[in-house]
Amino acid sequence: MSSQLGNRRKSLINLKRNTSQQESIKRSQSCGNIKDKGKSSIKKQQVDKVGTNDIKTYDTPQKFNCFDTFVKYLIAFNKLETNMKTKLKKENPTNNYNDINYRINIPIKIIETICLKTYKLFSNEPNLLDIKGPLYIFGDIHGQYCDLLRFIEIIGLPPKSKFLFLGDYVDRGDNSIEVITLLFSLKIKFPNQIYLLRGNHECSSVNDMYGFKDECIERYKGQGEYIWMEINKTLRMLPVCALVNKKIFCTHAGISPQLESLSQINKLNRNVEIPEKGILCDLTWSDPKKQRNKWVESDRGVSYTFNEDAVDQFIKKMNIDLIVRAHQVVDEGHQFFNGQKLVTVFSAPNYCGQVGNQASVMKIKSNLECSFITLKPVNKKKKKQQSLSLLKQ
Repeated sequence: MSSQLGNRRKSLINLKRNTSQQESIKRSQSCGNIKDKGKSSIKKQQVDKVGTNDIKTYDTPQKFNCFDTFVKYLIAFNKLETNMKTKLKKENPTNNYNDINYRINIPIKIIETICLKTYKLFSNEPNLLDIKGPLYIFGDIHGQYCDLLRFIEIIGLPPKSKFLFLGDYVDRGDNSIEVITLLFSLKIKFPNQIYLLRGNHECSSVNDMYGFKDECIERYKGQGEYIWMEINKTLRMLPVCALVNKKIFCTHAGISPQLESLSQINKLNRNVEIPEKGILCDLTWSDPKKQRNKWVESDRGVSYTFNEDAVDQFIKKMNIDLIVRAHQVVDEGHQFFNGQKLVTVFSAPNYCGQVGNQASVMKIKSNLECSFITLKPVNKKKKKQQSLSLLKQ
């Protein structure tokens, strides 16, 4: 193992930036690799079945039932949105329908059932996941559903691909419900190929303030707070870290001065609100920073910032090659720190509709060669909401 480590920098980080296909793809495109074998619409009786315990999962997408129809509907959202805009524009050419942000009316029964099933799946996973490549690693999504679908259009779904998400699925963006519903549904359908970690926004005390609770109440009125609470119950069960091929350590934010061994992670009680201090706090809140001291109290008001020496010490102590984290906006979608020993991945382009940043997903091959898929932001002014009802499509 030590001899392999001697060449790890050469073999592990052979970086390539994929900038052709991914930068030219547009939101108006549909998911080319997802072909619906049934009708393009979802009937009422089909949707009602999804909301019961009759949901069935399959190892391959070739088998087609009601749950498959629902997942494909979610994935076809960008195409549905484009079709809806075209239809509305024909009816009233003077209006600018590009300024409308679209949402799907997802019945409460569906959300309840999906949360119940994913809660059980997450409960059976350890705090520290042991994952083998190849796989794709996503950073923050923050409710930017259309941009998540743009990445899926490029990469494709399991069994073709394996995904690891580093957290922060909700808040800030307008479509947190769609993001959560799709990711939870994919976890049900592909439990051994879709992995989700917990970020600092997967905590009710945080997403109470930054948009997710307000979205739930706006969309589900009197039952909105109930939906918000049910989803948060499931989010509390998310694992907190992953180890890819024993050599790449993945977490939402960073490392902790209290973390002396990876075995400590599996001893954490994760089914709690993220505390204001301690290992769980640091894994979801800390940041790398060029500074003199190894550990400095963070300007965020919680956890720490850590320098290059802290990264070197952690990598040596844990016998790993690389730290992959999210948590911070970076202009090009990904950014290295301390040479190529830590990388930040951020997957929400034009964050909050105003930052103008690119977004990336990290690709890791079986031999640990790493590259990035990068998306340029799509400019879109959001003036009002319009819903697409599952029951009417």
